[in-house]
Amino acid sequence: MLKIVFPICCGIDVHKTFLVATIASTDRSSVTTYQTKRFSTFTKDLENLSKWLLDNQCTDVCMESTGKYWIPVYNVLELTCEVILAHPKYVKSLRGKKTDRKDSVWIADLFKHGLVKASFIPEKAIRDLREVMRYRTKLVSMKSSEKNRYQNALTVSNVQLASVVSDTFGKSAQALINQLLQQPKDTSFDVLPFLHGSLKKKAEQISESLNGSIDDIQAQKIRSCTSHMAELDSHIEDLQVAADLLASPFTAALRIIESVPGIGHLSALTILSEIGTDMSKFLSAKHLCSWAGLTPCNDQSAGKKKSTRISRAGCYIKPVLVQCALAAIKDKSFPYYGQRYQVLKHRRGHKKAIIAIARMMLSVIYTLLSRGELFSKELYEESLKNPMVILSQEEQFQRLAKKFGYVVVKVHEPVPV
Repeated sequence: MLKIVFPICCGIDVHKTFLVATIASTDRSSVTTYQTKRFSTFTKDLENLSKWLLDNQCTDVCMESTGKYWIPVYNVLELTCEVILAHPKYVKSLRGKKTDRKDSVWIADLFKHGLVKASFIPEKAIRDLREVMRYRTKLVSMKSSEKNRYQNALTVSNVQLASVVSDTFGKSAQALINQLLQQPKDTSFDVLPFLHGSLKKKAEQISESLNGSIDDIQAQKIRSCTSHMAELDSHIEDLQVAADLLASPFTAALRIIESVPGIGHLSALTILSEIGTDMSKFLSAKHLCSWAGLTPCNDQSAGKKKSTRISRAGCYIKPVLVQCALAAIKDKSFPYYGQRYQVLKHRRGHKKAIIAIARMMLSVIYTLLSRGELFSKELYEESLKNPMVILSQEEQFQRLAKKFGYVVVKVHEPVPV
């Protein structure tokens, strides 16, 4: 018989407009009785749910994460109960025996035996910071989409400015495009007054690249994209100010994360908003890296590995860590990550190497936050004194052969007569 971990607990099946809660009470003879009740998701009814749980001496609650509908329920219940949020795949009921009541009973039964794997939910202050940073990420993505539409309009109009200048949205390029929008038919104007710095040397090429035809539709599209990007920039700045204000209580943790080579202020804010400051929520650094999607999935059967791909978890924190890893391997003041990257890249390729560096950096962050210490380059002095040697495939084969006891003899090719 399975051990009863929670003698009195509650399983909740959450929907958009209502929820079904079942309290499972197990006595000393291991007999479980159930009380099921339905509540709406209005705030007053959620408070009634909290009172009903307390009246039945139930402080342990489990519910599945259904879209965004679980958040208001969690915010109310976390004040009085210990709430466990479960991924739907861990509490999925049997097909053909599924109703709202049976789902809540099934969740309660799994939970009372301690069979539900809890999802990581940080404290309220970190959750608020996470909301702001994720929304900022969405707006930055929208701005990138607008830039692509802007560039597509230029391509359709055969304005090949992007082939000559490195940044179409730079000061000189924008001045030239604005001149084209004001006088679309005049493409033979003198471009030199609009150019700055080294672009003046490319005046002739730039003039030829502008010899296109921007019609009224494409001109309107370019103006709309420009206006939308300016508006997005304004909102992104506002969110940045809000994020800095929300992160002010976590200045010490931010300083620790920023001390790691390759991590700037904005990246540190994103990392902090995702993992929080309490590293005791994760069993180890490996557990944190797995949660962030930086470790290979376990997919084995009959002793054979079917796949070694990394998981799709960490869709917000993983891209940021990869960007930080790309910056860290180029940091000349601390070449350790760059050396490790070159060794790994030689054996496994760029993608796996950069993911490995990102994983190393997250492990370092876990250790530093756990100890409350800043990153210290002195910890890696021994590695830096003995720089890593990158071996060719032939040298690697020779070293492996010698390891297994073979004698490697270099045979010279015969000289042709």
